[in-house]
Amino acid sequence: MAFTLPDLPFDRTALEPHMSGETFDFHHGKHHKAYVDKTNGMLAEKGLEEASLIEVIKAAKEKGDKKLFNNSAQIWNHSFFWQCLAPAGSTELKGELKTLVERDFGSADAMLEKLATESTDHFGSGWGWLVLDNDKLKITSLHDADTPAAHDLVPLLTLDVWEHAYYIDYRNERPKYLKSVLANIVNWDFVAKNLDGKGLDRADQKQKATADA
Repeated sequence: MAFTLPDLPFDRTALEPHMSGETFDFHHGKHHKAYVDKTNGMLAEKGLEEASLIEVIKAAKEKGDKKLFNNSAQIWNHSFFWQCLAPAGSTELKGELKTLVERDFGSADAMLEKLATESTDHFGSGWGWLVLDNDKLKITSLHDADTPAAHDLVPLLTLDVWEHAYYIDYRNERPKYLKSVLANIVNWDFVAKNLDGKGLDRADQKQKATADA
């Protein structure tokens, strides 16, 4: 079962001016696609043709196969990231998510500031994350291709801080990119849905459905 590049859940220009169509041409059409193609090229030799994406990621981690881990984890991270975004997405936290954010961070503004700071200060390439860890919301960042799919964390929201995520639109201004995303195009409905603990499965099932089509 080869993986295929999932479609964006919105039109390539739908997030402008915060993310341009040109950014998606490269970020989704070239970078994400390259991770898919490279992973597919390794599945047969690794005996993982029938494995799900998460199974591939975990097998690569267990075997210390950095090349397979990096590429397969980046498929999952990007597939999840696209779903965290929405044109004119829900602009405020509500319900259980709002309650948990206020319990663990004091306020939505405090949580957003902490996530922006963590993601801004992350050295080098990687991902900023809002996760659920043993029923407590936490903010962390993971380096390079590392992903909650390889850890006992429930992913809720991610921010891509690889330069290819923002360089076309923001050049080297990572803080400006993060502020723009967090203030305008986060799909909070999707983030809230991940509190059910199935956030890991959503990107994986998307890959399965696409690959089986």
